[in-house]
Amino acid sequence: MGLFSNLFSKKKQNKPVPKERNALNIEIGDIVTYDLRDFEVVGKITYRDSGYEWLSYQLLEDGGHDTIWLAAEMDDELELGIYKSVQLPVTSPYPKKLEFEGKTYFLEEEGVARVQGQGRSSSLQGKETHYGDYADEDDESYLSLESWGTEIEVSVGYSIEPYELKIIAGSF
Repeated sequence: MGLFSNLFSKKKQNKPVPKERNALNIEIGDIVTYDLRDFEVVGKITYRDSGYEWLSYQLLEDGGHDTIWLAAEMDDELELGIYKSVQLPVTSPYPKKLEFEGKTYFLEEEGVARVQGQGRSSSLQGKETHYGDYADEDDESYLSLESWGTEIEVSVGYSIEPYELKIIAGSF
């Protein structure tokens, strides 16, 4: 290289490039845009049951007004759902069907999963949850049950498509 090429060459800078995000590798601090609203990822739960794994991300709306959960799992294809916590008294053992807001939901799957928590969900690290997944007759609306100690949390949700999400990396 000549003198001028040394003076005028652009030095390569090794700046880290954010890893491209998808619904299976979202991190705490990322921004998820859904339904024309921006949400910050503030919690992440990884569930494992008999070698099968699925994820839930706690999304806090910009401004801190609303919290929803994004569920993601890879079965034969990527399956996504949006869930919101609701009040519904349920006891263990989980019933075969549940009524909520005029709909009947039927138990489709039940089991025990070991969880790993991050962010606001870090207190769940290493715990187990007894879960139950329910679907309505049209398979358009879902109920999710999770036991945490003596409390059973219930969420209602529906499926979404990957193109409905925009994910912006908040870190490298």
